[in-house]
Amino acid sequence: MNYHDHFAGARRPVEVCIVGTGGFGRSFLAQGLRTPLMNVRIAVDLDSAAAAAAMKSAGATLVAECHSRVEASRAWADGLSIAAKDISHVVHLPFDVLVEATGHPEAGARHAALAIEAGKHLALVSKEVDSVVGPGLAKLAARSGKVVTPVDGDQPSLLIGLITWAEILGFEIVCAGKSSEYDFVFDPVTQTLTSNGATVYAPDFANHLELGKRGVAGLVASRSQAASKLPQRAVPDLCELAVVSHCVELVPDRPDLHCPIARISEVPTLLSTKADGGLLAGERRMDVFHCLRLPGEVSFAGGVFVIIRCHDAASWELLAAKGHIVSRNGATAMIYLPRHLLGLEAATSVLEMGINGRSTGAQSPRPRFDLVAIAQADISAGTVLSATGHHHSIENVSAVLVPASPLQAEHPAPFYLTANRRLVRPVRAGSPICLSDIALGESSLLTLRRQQDTLFFPQVR
Repeated sequence: MNYHDHFAGARRPVEVCIVGTGGFGRSFLAQGLRTPLMNVRIAVDLDSAAAAAAMKSAGATLVAECHSRVEASRAWADGLSIAAKDISHVVHLPFDVLVEATGHPEAGARHAALAIEAGKHLALVSKEVDSVVGPGLAKLAARSGKVVTPVDGDQPSLLIGLITWAEILGFEIVCAGKSSEYDFVFDPVTQTLTSNGATVYAPDFANHLELGKRGVAGLVASRSQAASKLPQRAVPDLCELAVVSHCVELVPDRPDLHCPIARISEVPTLLSTKADGGLLAGERRMDVFHCLRLPGEVSFAGGVFVIIRCHDAASWELLAAKGHIVSRNGATAMIYLPRHLLGLEAATSVLEMGINGRSTGAQSPRPRFDLVAIAQADISAGTVLSATGHHHSIENVSAVLVPASPLQAEHPAPFYLTANRRLVRPVRAGSPICLSDIALGESSLLTLRRQQDTLFFPQVR
């Protein structure tokens, strides 16, 4: 694709407001100043000073901190960049796209609703919101001719692009997914395994470093056991596949995914069907793998992949000779993008909305799978399920993917709908956290989810 031609219909730069100037937002600001077809003049954070500092650190000059609609209107008219602490101070301004990148389920839901009410396109970086109410937001925005999209730079949009590219070409998809955010790096010298800043002594791992002719199920189990001191499931990974499921018809092979620890060259072998010597019970599956490598070896960099069936042996023998990754028995191959550049490449999704009026996800997403909360330990009544850290994880709570359904009191609650809420009754280890287990109260996310349920599940109307 020639991107200059693709965006040739632009009559002016797309005007953008970014909400949340953390890692993603800061990178978006930095590249936004260099993107000819886009202006990012507005940034919102909990503190206007923090938003201003992020803009200035990215290279913006003449930044005005605005504390009201009047101040923001004046700054806009004067051609200044605007830093604010409340979206309500700026949402009236004549920008085209609001980029929601707070990662906060409740605040993100509020920001999304305000953007749609104000007639803006919405770039929904916050997967925590998208996993719960993304399809509903898209349908609400469409009523006023606006678009909601995931963004390139995060795995869901990139994976949707790769999957649909494969489908357009007629490839038969066996599996699609992403690598986890953090590699598993084994050092044979120190016999240690490192992931996400944690290093453990794992001498047994040396015995499981190469696949060879071993059975994949046994190897995956052995690696998992040898790495048992390190986390091997991450809620954000499952969350991102929930977002992908809104836009493409793939399913998890098991609710918590397989998540094998795998060398890049092994992925099409491990994530193929059992009939082909892999882990999967069927085709068109979604999964995640932990990239296993030695120090100094290339990373998968949290990239995305599709595993496709090799129907023409001669073609794939040719491609394998050129370095493409084919499975051990030659039945499948992996096509992949070993990158996700966060806000540095998100502009393609923003421009797709602002110039062409289209999403880089799906034009009509549907809720297919819910990410629901599972207690990993006994949790007592009165506990606040605080979502903390960069990935907004909840202590003693994991997640699984289940077929989407409308909210019901005694059904498992969406993971991020439970975030920062108080349990009103105890939950035993291994049990789902149900809607009736939590104190709901006033909630933008809950309101939007109930609206989504009425839009997609006829029995709720």
